[in-house]
Amino acid sequence: MSGHPAIVDRLRAAGLRPTRQRLTLGTLLFGSGIDRHVTAEELHAEAAARGARVSLATVYNALNQFTAAGLLREVLVGPGRLYFDTNVGDHHHFYIEDDGTLLDIPADRVTITQLPDAPAGMNVERVDVVVRVRR
Repeated sequence: MSGHPAIVDRLRAAGLRPTRQRLTLGTLLFGSGIDRHVTAEELHAEAAARGARVSLATVYNALNQFTAAGLLREVLVGPGRLYFDTNVGDHHHFYIEDDGTLLDIPADRVTITQLPDAPAGMNVERVDVVVRVRR
């Protein structure tokens, strides 16, 4: 699987060299144009199903690099349950505990009226709200 020009441009704009592995994973993550929530294991399985030879460690490395470059954001829903979100804009999530699905909640649908002061020398970077639901 090779990346298409938009993925190459996206990686370069984020300061990442478009290696074969990054192009493969970037195409899976961003190629459809639809926002996605994936775990490293899900992305690894998806890559393998498409014939890409990439290790799980490489998938984790790429996801962490994409996150550090601002292409993804992490959503931690519980111990050992980390999702990577292609929507890096301001929003929150529903987490469906029955099947591990994440759904976006627009930022304007959640109101936070007061936050505690950040510890000395620190600033609040972002507030993530995860609303847990069951079917």
